[in-house]
Amino acid sequence: MSTRIPANRPEPDQVLLDIADYVLDFEVDSSSAYDTARYCLIDSLGCALEALDFPACSKLLGPLVAGTVVPHGVRVPGTRFRLDPVQAAFNIGTAIRWLDFNDTWLAAEWGHPSDNLGGILATADWLSRRRAANGDEPLRMWKVLEATIKAYEIQGILALDNSFNRVGLDHVLLVKVATAAVCAWLMGGSREQIVNAVSQAFVDSAPLRTYRHAPNTGSRKSWAAGDATARGVFLAILSLKGEMGYPSALSAPLWGFYDVLFKQQAFRFPRPYASYVMENVLFKISFPAEFHAQTAVECAVRLHPLVWDRLEAIDQVLIRTHESALRIIDKQGPLHNPADRDHCLQYMVAYALIHGSLHSEAYEDAAAADPRIDALRAKMHVCEDQRFSVDYLDPDKRSIANALQVVFNDGSRSEELLVEYPLGHRRRRQEGIPVLVDKFRRNLARRFTPEQQQVIVESSLDMQRLGHLAVNEYIDQYVP
Repeated sequence: MSTRIPANRPEPDQVLLDIADYVLDFEVDSSSAYDTARYCLIDSLGCALEALDFPACSKLLGPLVAGTVVPHGVRVPGTRFRLDPVQAAFNIGTAIRWLDFNDTWLAAEWGHPSDNLGGILATADWLSRRRAANGDEPLRMWKVLEATIKAYEIQGILALDNSFNRVGLDHVLLVKVATAAVCAWLMGGSREQIVNAVSQAFVDSAPLRTYRHAPNTGSRKSWAAGDATARGVFLAILSLKGEMGYPSALSAPLWGFYDVLFKQQAFRFPRPYASYVMENVLFKISFPAEFHAQTAVECAVRLHPLVWDRLEAIDQVLIRTHESALRIIDKQGPLHNPADRDHCLQYMVAYALIHGSLHSEAYEDAAAADPRIDALRAKMHVCEDQRFSVDYLDPDKRSIANALQVVFNDGSRSEELLVEYPLGHRRRRQEGIPVLVDKFRRNLARRFTPEQQQVIVESSLDMQRLGHLAVNEYIDQYVP
């Protein structure tokens, strides 16, 4: 009797092998990548510290079961918690992501590579404390920076030509995959164990994007990445314990990821894994705004002096943007919560036109109660500029362009302002990094004494000093 499905266990999918080989064998020799990874680290930790000021975030943090004691537990920066590595990854990842102020990667799929730092920091701190307790050499921060570069690369290269959002899947799948790979490597996993962990991540797949889009936009979008990076750590731990993997998790006929969830299309890879993503990552420096709106908000802030005292005289606000912005953040009608507002292009532009700024509190109910915001939203006209959409996907540009113009009732118009590259873009690194460091210092001041702030700054801004620090010693600096 024959069967249509072969019973012989296949060799692992090449995608799984390539990820494992990259994590195990690739030597990062780019000083630019390491330097950028350091800025990603401090910026992400700063975002986490700011998020602790928001009860909607802080209420989710801590042990899953109150009173749980974990020997050599992972420290959660900015708190007194000591947690197991999986729960710590959720805590750190959730705090980093909560305010939508951490770095970004935009391609066919978008996402936030720093989401992986939840799992990387939790795993590295756990291993480092355990080693130190046993009298062994702790992990050094060089290892964290290397793991960060590799996690960014895995997530970002998978995102270049493969759009998960177009089949309704959330990008946090790529966080789970990258975290599983690099954390299995940090734990000392073999090639087979790393392959197994990554295969498990693909079998898990991704949550639906339901919580990111109207009419269901909600706060899960702020902890989905924490959930994904924690799951990656969990799957890595299982694989290191000897749990089997699923070699054709992607390509298996009928039951594999491609056939079930990706319209029978195999992943495409336009370039090999190296350090491209880290070198080109986008920082959110100026505004805690969904990245496709960053340049629009920059235009709005610049137009504020012209319009702030003439809001009632505005007839139209014209916005030219790119296709991805239209698909994600072009929203009309009621906005029900902060998660809804920080993914609404019109809300962000309106707030910036009125106030000349945009900050995390701008999305809270008290700020949104200002009737001028919705009045301006109703006057906005958003359209796609095809050139913006083409340049957005051009690997030599990766622009995120928006153009903004205000039309008044008397027929007069403001200058149309166009910003193609946000402050956090690689093309504006020299201009942006000092602003990023200022952002980090402000966030440190939220939680720590001046003396403690100075210790953190001195160890964070000196590459050699940071790299040689034990992971647990560096993380201990963030305990209030």
